[in-house]
Amino acid sequence: MERRTDNPKDHGQPLGDEGLTGGIGRREFLKVAGIAAVAGVSVVRSLFDGNLVPSASAQGSGDAASRAANAAAALARRKSGVTFGIMITLALGILAAPLSSEAQPAKAWRIGLFHVGLDHVPLSLDTLREGLKALGYEERKNIHLDWRNLADEEAARATAQEFVRERVDLIVAFEDQTIRAAKAATSEIPVVFLHASDPVADGYVKSLARPGGNMTGFGGIWFELPDKQLELFKELIPRLRRLLILIDPEDPVTRRLLAKVQRAAEILKLKLVEREATNQADIERVFDSVTPGDVDGVFVVSQTLQLKFSSLLIRLASERRLPFPGYRKEWVEKGALFSYAPDIRVIGRAAAPYIDKILKGTKPGDLPVQLPTQLELVINLKTAKALGLTIPNEILFQADEIIR
Repeated sequence: MERRTDNPKDHGQPLGDEGLTGGIGRREFLKVAGIAAVAGVSVVRSLFDGNLVPSASAQGSGDAASRAANAAAALARRKSGVTFGIMITLALGILAAPLSSEAQPAKAWRIGLFHVGLDHVPLSLDTLREGLKALGYEERKNIHLDWRNLADEEAARATAQEFVRERVDLIVAFEDQTIRAAKAATSEIPVVFLHASDPVADGYVKSLARPGGNMTGFGGIWFELPDKQLELFKELIPRLRRLLILIDPEDPVTRRLLAKVQRAAEILKLKLVEREATNQADIERVFDSVTPGDVDGVFVVSQTLQLKFSSLLIRLASERRLPFPGYRKEWVEKGALFSYAPDIRVIGRAAAPYIDKILKGTKPGDLPVQLPTQLELVINLKTAKALGLTIPNEILFQADEIIR
């Protein structure tokens, strides 16, 4: 029986110049290798017809690579044997590896983020940044967050159009004014919205479960809150009878919210004193017209006014000693009497995985719109004391946080 061995001496292949080069000699072997080094490609010899085919790394490498590959192919055709074909691949692959191993710079995703309200920055922005960092996104390395804080919706529309012209990879829109601007500007670039009042009713998405289109995100359930906020207002101040309410006639959401406020006021036996305002001068004019005893408190219906003029509203209400519920916890920390709203820091953190999924290829329309599951009652006892109010204990027991 013939004994088979892998010892090269048994196969008659010397370990010298030609042993591992298929019998072509070191000079020709280095010639082939040199061609590969210049081209920066590897070639594979077909064992069936002797042709050499550029590997995937060579595709699109240009005329120089093509000429080099053809030259290597011509040399290969002058030789024969399986070993030679294998060694061509080995030599060219080894020499090409240092060239192809130079890593291309990682893509830096560009995200456009915008918000209306110059006197504050939403707390959800910081938690969104933290969430993205936890997922491996680092600013100035593989992601660029282009944050814009704007004065009004007109500026938001201009910014949305700028984001589209610059072809950002994704847009994050905080609250309705920027969401409307993003929707008007693009139907292609993915949009993740935060704190939308009523995403379906406002036409941002087809449904909460299946948004469709290029938008998805997080509703703020603000549309569901006015009646409960008025109920808490009445419980905090049992003597509340006449309430000054501010509405922005240019805000498309206001009319729906106003209807809810009017129904709740009727149940609570509150007299509403309605005044319209769209800018700072309007707000100041309304407060200047109020005389002591005219009203027992202030309630701002329109989100546009709450977001653009929060500090102004808190200051004017305080100067006239009028209780004023804030839009969110941050307003209470600035001096509003109370707030009943979601913790938007949670929403910002939850938005990061949505952005990650979309950047990795998920369609926004396939991600359901999420709504907050928890609301928090925050009360400022310092403000209550300044207004001469005594908050009932049963309400204080319900508070998630008390600012003293």
